[in-house]
Amino acid sequence: MSHPTCDSHLLGGWCRGALAAAALGLIAVLAVARLVEPDPRGYGTHERLGLSPCAFLTLTGKPCPSCGMTTSFAWFARGRLDRAFSANAAGVLLAPTCLVIVPWLLASALRGRPWGTRTVAEPLVRLVVAIAAISLLAWTIRILRTT
Repeated sequence: MSHPTCDSHLLGGWCRGALAAAALGLIAVLAVARLVEPDPRGYGTHERLGLSPCAFLTLTGKPCPSCGMTTSFAWFARGRLDRAFSANAAGVLLAPTCLVIVPWLLASALRGRPWGTRTVAEPLVRLVVAIAAISLLAWTIRILRTT
């Protein structure tokens, strides 16, 4: 007898737990974004959380794809989309995506079935690919503008 997994229409216990944990993780990210003061440089806000400066930026003098993402989220959480966009354009899309996906994750975990889709994997894979593509596009544009 096969057990439900994240690849099936019925979600197994571990998958439901993972979806709920992911929702709680995103809620925590958004809460921290609201609590942390955005760095006026437009990047480096994560350093206020005790994290190291970006190694890519330190080594190359160029921002990495996620440089400014924490700052972008912090500005988004304050309703300053203009500053969020300046910090990291992809963050302006990613932050509201987090707001939208939290209810989907929780509803799917509570129902034991993916909400509005046949499997959990399909929409999540599409989301990850879209986030990666948007981040790389925003990064490429930023690099081209600064060279």
